[in-house]
Amino acid sequence: MTILFPHLDGLVIGAVRAVGSTVRIDAATVDKPVECPCCAAVSRRVHSRYRRRLSDTAISGRKVVIARRIRRLFCDNPACGRRTFAEQVPKLAARYARRTLLLEQVLRPVALALGGRAGARLTGHLAAQVGRMTLLRRIRALPDPKRTMPRVLGVDDFALRRGHRYGTILIDMDTRRPVEVLTDRTADTLTAWLLAHPGVEVVCRDRAGAYAEAATKGAPDAIQVADRWHLWHNLGEAVERTVARHRAHLSAAVEHRDEQQLPEIGKVAAAMRRGPVDPVQRRDRVAVRTRERYVQVHALLAEGETIRAIGTRLGLARNTARRFARAQSPEELLVNNRTGYRAGLLDEFKPYLHGRWNEGCTNATRLFEEILTRGYRGRASMVRAYLHQFRSTAHVPVPPPRPPSARRVTAWIMTDPATMTPTTSGASTRSSTPARN
Repeated sequence: MTILFPHLDGLVIGAVRAVGSTVRIDAATVDKPVECPCCAAVSRRVHSRYRRRLSDTAISGRKVVIARRIRRLFCDNPACGRRTFAEQVPKLAARYARRTLLLEQVLRPVALALGGRAGARLTGHLAAQVGRMTLLRRIRALPDPKRTMPRVLGVDDFALRRGHRYGTILIDMDTRRPVEVLTDRTADTLTAWLLAHPGVEVVCRDRAGAYAEAATKGAPDAIQVADRWHLWHNLGEAVERTVARHRAHLSAAVEHRDEQQLPEIGKVAAAMRRGPVDPVQRRDRVAVRTRERYVQVHALLAEGETIRAIGTRLGLARNTARRFARAQSPEELLVNNRTGYRAGLLDEFKPYLHGRWNEGCTNATRLFEEILTRGYRGRASMVRAYLHQFRSTAHVPVPPPRPPSARRVTAWIMTDPATMTPTTSGASTRSSTPARN
């Protein structure tokens, strides 16, 4: 018993029997004097007896219930305010508990690892079924870990509701653990926190002016550094914008190479290639408005106006006014962040359509039915409109390869050449931030 059931040591086991899928252990305490929990006076006088049921860890995959017979005794000390008390077994369970200490030690790591619902599902397989709220209460009952002031403090904002409400998270950069979550991202809130928690030696932050101001006021002796992720992220965005501004040269480079390799390709092949539109050629309403606003912003800058004043005067957000002020040309503002080519529904089936057209099948309805079986999800009108341009030609020329997107070229620039292979260099990059090495 002391080896297999050390928590039952000191109890008298009356019976162990199986009741369905449950193992029931009948136990009772030894008849010996017990100290009152209030005055520590020893008592032998029994007031009454009752049974208490405790859940225990599983045995052979079966749920275990301990039916313990408990004595309630009189306190014979007249100066004690307690008249009766129930005897306790410290190694078995806490006062008023419904589970043994051993089972509590099993449930606590389950709650910490999986939380409420997932942890409750796991306990069903452990033959110790509890509800999700029971596990959550175990987490809330744990004492808070001893908090030490971090030497290197990471500061960054996050969205509580994107576009409407933001907060600030503070992280100990040495342990990678959260320290505090602030309700907003203003300089005053962070300054007050730093003044109330002295000892920060290094503040690792992004380029936000509010955080720089707060670190200067709240921790004037601390060194302010830019974190590695924001440095690399900002560099990747700058490279992508630069490549996007010169993406017309990518198309020219591909056309020049194709003219040398495939001189028979003419205007029809060029029309088949649907690359991104050069910002200089854009004449839509958004482009016109962007150019006008660019002129207004830079005219106010020349007059000595601040970014905040320009935003108030033109009805622009502060970040938008700053973006217009930092742009070297209006074409830089017209470059969409998603500069990569966006594939259409028909793109992956175009090589098949070209091959069937060159084989002599020019029936658009039949070709539509053929690509339907291959997974096409668009309409027949899109197929007819695309094939209409080939009615005047006897043979569809082989289209030149599409120039690489600005995002792919950015990935090539930002990737360590030692880790690049022909496979990885040709793979498309779906993330807006280049891979970090």
